Order: sequence, then C-alpha cells, then structure tokens
Amino acid sequence: MHTYHTPLDLVRERSVERPVALVRPAAAALAARWFRDNFQGTVFYAVKANPSPWAVQTLFENGICAFDVASIPEIELVAEHAPGARMAFMHPVKSRRAISAAYFDHGVRTFALDSHDELAKILDATGQATDLTLMVRMAVSTDGATYPLAGKFGVDAHAAPELLLAARRATEDLMGVSFHVGSQCMRPTAYQAAMAQVSRSLVRAGVFADIVDVGGGFPSVYPGMVPPAMEDFASSIHRGFEEMKVHETTELWCEPGRALVAEASSLLARVELRKGDALYLNDGSYGSLFDAAHFKWPFPTRLVRDGEASSELKPFRFYGPTCDSLDQMPGPFWLPADVAEGDFIEIGMLGAYGVAMATRFNGYGDLDIAIVEDAPMASMYGLAPRVIPTRKVEGANANVVKFSRARGRKKRRR
Repeated sequence: MHTYHTPLDLVRERSVERPVALVRPAAAALAARWFRDNFQGTVFYAVKANPSPWAVQTLFENGICAFDVASIPEIELVAEHAPGARMAFMHPVKSRRAISAAYFDHGVRTFALDSHDELAKILDATGQATDLTLMVRMAVSTDGATYPLAGKFGVDAHAAPELLLAARRATEDLMGVSFHVGSQCMRPTAYQAAMAQVSRSLVRAGVFADIVDVGGGFPSVYPGMVPPAMEDFASSIHRGFEEMKVHETTELWCEPGRALVAEASSLLARVELRKGDALYLNDGSYGSLFDAAHFKWPFPTRLVRDGEASSELKPFRFYGPTCDSLDQMPGPFWLPADVAEGDFIEIGMLGAYGVAMATRFNGYGDLDIAIVEDAPMASMYGLAPRVIPTRKVEGANANVVKFSRARGRKKRRR
C-alpha cells in the first residue's frame, strides 16, 4: 500500500479510476491501546467488522491479542496475520466440519452455543473433548442499540438455566456466558442491565460462570449519532461486573468491532454524473456503503478537489454504480453546491462494515487501498472533533465542526 499525507495528495499524484479504501492504521492503533488500557479484562476483536489483513495486523501489534471469529476463513486470516493469537469461535451456530477444523487444525478451544443441539454438535465434532471453553449466548434486551440484533441468536431467560447447567457439566475446563446488546449501542447502562439479567439466570441455574463476555456493540460517532464518551461504557461494564454473582477468578471479556476500526478507514469515491441533487458514484450499497443505503446512515462527507470549491453547502443523495434501483443512499450528504462529474468525495467513518460488506454484483466491487496520515473525520479517542453536524455550516467544505473532544478519566481498578 502506498502512503499519502491526505486524500488530496493521492488525487494529485495518481490517476484514480476505482474507489479507494483510505486506511488510517494510526487510528486503529489508538483505539486498540484505549481498550487495552481502559477495559479491565480480555479484548477480543470481532473480525467481522473489518477482515482486512492490515486491520488484524495493526490491532495485534497494538495489544489486541485475542480475536472473535465466526468462520474458518476468519480463523485462517487471524492465524496468518496474528500468529499465536487467541481465538474464540463465537458464532452460535456452526457446521460440524467447521467445529472439527477449528478444534483439530487450528487449536481453537472456545466455542459459543445457544441451544442443547449446538452443545451436542460441538461435543460430537470435537470427539467429546473435555478441554473446551463453552460460552452460552444469552438473549438480552437491545433497546439501547441503533441496530438491534435480537431474535436470531441467544437463549431466553426461561430456557437459560437448563442450558447453563448442561454446559457446566459438559466441560472440565471453563464455562462462560456471553450476550450482545446490539450494534452501535448508545446507552452505557444497557450493559449493566444485561449483566443483571444474565446474573439472575446463573443464580437460577445454580452455577458459577468462569467468564462473562459482554460482547460488542461499542459505538462510534456519526452525523446524528453522537454517543456518550467511551469511558462511560467501560465504567458501566465494570460496575455491572462487580454487582454480578460471580467468583473472584471470573474473567471479563468484550468483543468490540466497530469501536476499534470505524475511524480507521474511509472511502474515496468519484462522481460519475450529477442530476440535480443526485450524485452517481463509482461505489454504492453493493460496495462499501451498505449501511448508508439500508440503514440510511448519513456518513460524513467532504469534497476532495484540487482547486477552489463553492462556500455554499447543499444536501445531496447518492446512487451507486450498479443497475439495481436499490443502490441508493438518501443521506443527506452535505457537500459544496458546485460538486460535479469528475470530483472525488471522501465518505468517512467506514472502517467498520464498509469493505467487509462489499460484493462483486454487476462486476463492481474492486477497491484500491491506500494509507493516509491525516485524522479521521470524527473520533471517540480525541483524534478529531467528536460531533459531526447534520446540516449546513459556514465555510467551504466545513463538514466537521469543532465541539468537545472525548473525555479522559482515570482507570478504575478492581
């Protein structure tokens, strides 16, 4: 990958025909160090958020030595780019072949489950192994999440005690509980509420958990979605853990994905045509802009042009390059009023679930990758202003306004 100081330097120095993932490893490194220093437990990176080799390597080199994996390809990716890292197979439903390959070929010993059938499958596929760490995925409320994940996975409170007891009896090693409060959680106390719910199930089952895994859901900052400071989430989790009915040696885990990589990449797209307030780009919902289309997230944008731009900002909508009419992103995306064909637009905060969601539909989907050294458009870690406006502001390309930076607090210790 080539390195450029800013996206504009890239545009000036080379011909850009395909969309470009603009990578900021320093942002991922800072996020990794924050979790390493402030979360009082083991941090597992959720590889699904961004399975790029640079992301895995950067996090590993900056203290994230455990990875939440959901498939054999993710296991192979981590084995190659983070050799020796700890892996947990946290998908609650896996094929027998995948379980067997993970256990026998890659040394994975941690497996998630949310049913008696999955428990039996894990035991059978590992040859009735007794050195397993079995993680029971619990269903919890996702009311504080922008993107709820309830319904597909998780054993409910009524059925949980019996499954917890079965998992406890099935292994001579460790048994734990996990849950997920939903993606882009905006309420720190959601973790405490979930931990209290899980604790009640453990009491009813009459078992102790060796591990409490609070899952992912840690947020990033987007226009119109400005979460509390990351320290508030860590504090809420630590308080909830102290209140749980667990023993002194119980481990605390988490599985951040978005919060580790969202700031670490953006997208450079080219305008192929303008029709009024509609801009047709060379990337879209079948590429890196899935969330912009399907969840209507108005990601931050700025014009990348080697020359002057209008000081007037206007709202635009985007269309992607495919023939599918669903390939549209309503925004609004605020850009200079004179944006035109041939201009480049940087779309920020796409390090999580950007390239990870890309397809090859209609022959599109190829991305170039370049490293840039400037700051992300927003940051939970003090790299940039935390708040992104959702309306017009004064000044050319004034798409980011300076507000409060992420707060710093002293680490609480158990």
